[in-house]
Amino acid sequence: MTAVQSPLDKPFGPFTTAADVADGVDLTGKSAIVTGGASNLGFETVKILALKGAHVVVPARNASAARQVFHDMPNVEVAAMDLLDPLSITAFASGFKESGRALDLLILSAGVMATPLFRDAAGREGQFATNHLAHFRLAAALWPRLRSADGGARVVVLSSRAHQLGGLDLSDLDFRRRAYDKWLAYGQAKTANALFAVALDARGADHGIRAYSVHPGSILGPLARHLSREEIEQFGAVHPDGTAVVDPDRDLKNPQQGAATTIWCATSLALEGVGGVYCEDCDIAPVEADGELGGPGVRPFAIDRETAEALWRESARLLDIHQPGYC
Repeated sequence: MTAVQSPLDKPFGPFTTAADVADGVDLTGKSAIVTGGASNLGFETVKILALKGAHVVVPARNASAARQVFHDMPNVEVAAMDLLDPLSITAFASGFKESGRALDLLILSAGVMATPLFRDAAGREGQFATNHLAHFRLAAALWPRLRSADGGARVVVLSSRAHQLGGLDLSDLDFRRRAYDKWLAYGQAKTANALFAVALDARGADHGIRAYSVHPGSILGPLARHLSREEIEQFGAVHPDGTAVVDPDRDLKNPQQGAATTIWCATSLALEGVGGVYCEDCDIAPVEADGELGGPGVRPFAIDRETAEALWRESARLLDIHQPGYC
């Protein structure tokens, strides 16, 4: 079966937690890598995977601080990696490959949101470079380990309903001609994340590698560090005392609820034979061509196969990656 962007109507929903989804799951003997795993959603994802028996590797820019986070958590190791440093990504991937382990789960959770304009060393717009291009490079470097996974591997990419802000402009990915807008740039990066899963799944399915993109929900945490208090209040995401609003019916979740769809995509038997789909609330999301901005569902342009292939080719060109079977 290939990608079928249609809900399965599973017995979960916006209130479901990662622990709920993982009930009965046994990941003993499995290996996982979780980017962004040292905080918030990523931390909850790592915790559940490790609790269920997986050996989890967390790449972190500040490896020392990340080791403090996981100092008493079994089945977790930390390694240094900076998503904006290509040599760092290569070194991390080489270290993992030298371990001899296959890679069963690759969770691409790290990212930035609505930042002021910044660029990587190659001059690429920073949100696109961090959220998409760096993960494209990492997945390429780990491709042989994904292919060697006994019983198949899964790749889960954190996207967002922010993709609904307007897709991506392949002719101006770096905002050279367009005026920079932090939300359009974020929406473009999140669209790229969803399209990445579509194209990666197309390449991996014959090798047992399936890919999924995820909207986790709106969770107040470090991702919002570039937003003002006024902006956060406009989203209705914070109480007057500064604590986060948790109201899953409005897509406002806590980290345990936010990690649920990632864990579902990583482990659910309901997704056997299915990939390249965008998921939310522990189910495959419906396609909504003209839905309310920020409402449920995925826009058609974020799962379009031709656009996904065009983005894949451009990403490979920008990063000068020519790996057989991947590019």
